[in-house]
Amino acid sequence: MSTIRVQSVHKRKWSSLQRRNFLWGLFFTSPAIIGLLLFTAYPLIMSFYYSFTSYSMFGPFKFIGLTNYIDLFGDDNWWSSLYNTVYILIFSVPLGIIVALMLALLLNVKTKGIAVYRTIFYLPSIVPIVASAVVFGYVFNPQYGILNNILQIFGITGPGWLSSPDWAKPTLIILSLWGVGNLMIILLAGLQDVPRDLQDAAQVDGATAWNRFRHVTLPFLSPHLFFALITGLIAGFQYFSPVFVLTNGNGDPAGSTLIAALYLYQNAFRYFKVGYANAMAWVLFIIILLCTALTFRIVARRVYYGGA
Repeated sequence: MSTIRVQSVHKRKWSSLQRRNFLWGLFFTSPAIIGLLLFTAYPLIMSFYYSFTSYSMFGPFKFIGLTNYIDLFGDDNWWSSLYNTVYILIFSVPLGIIVALMLALLLNVKTKGIAVYRTIFYLPSIVPIVASAVVFGYVFNPQYGILNNILQIFGITGPGWLSSPDWAKPTLIILSLWGVGNLMIILLAGLQDVPRDLQDAAQVDGATAWNRFRHVTLPFLSPHLFFALITGLIAGFQYFSPVFVLTNGNGDPAGSTLIAALYLYQNAFRYFKVGYANAMAWVLFIIILLCTALTFRIVARRVYYGGA
């Protein structure tokens, strides 16, 4: 009986109306489909192919197998750039989440003019990254930068910031906090979804403000914090524009800001080692994939979706 039913399903044909609707659907979605194939699928496939070649954008190239990947694991600059990337990521992602959460908590109160305050804290996140980096290049200038001038008023000698190998990475971590407005808005929306009756019940039971935050607010906010962690992790490995602008694409001083994405750019567009750069991109992709999967495995089970 089941066999006859399966065969009847397979033999069922589309009506003329269904076929016409399907064709019209393909017609209207064809620009997106063609764009996806042409600008995403094709470059992805060719990038994977070029990673096994000696392609350099000039002259002929040949298939060299795993040579690029083998050379990559013996490249000291690659390991140094990966260390710098992970260093910045480890500090900037948690710090960014904490600062965004603190701002969201402050902007979640009901007070006069709160919409203006929310707009002020959100505006930096929509300023173009290049423009922000140029401005902060002057802010962190050790000679005439406004930050060192302010410190000088209090009798503090400011560090070299981006001109000091010891302070270059901490400076980039501080700079990453400039754009936490997007995350702040997401966490603010999460805070407003926390059930007020649970907060009131906890307060009636004698729970302190900290206990209410820890046992009521944080569980309902955990999906938003998990989203912030995953997206921050992925974006951290792709950190590029501010470093490129502030160091003129060199990763100075003394290679202390040479991050993975910048080193990839140098190999592709400065040294024209496109095949080697593509191999680097795929290794970086695998690292991001593994780190994301590991984070999901460790953290996802602790996320509370009761408020969803």
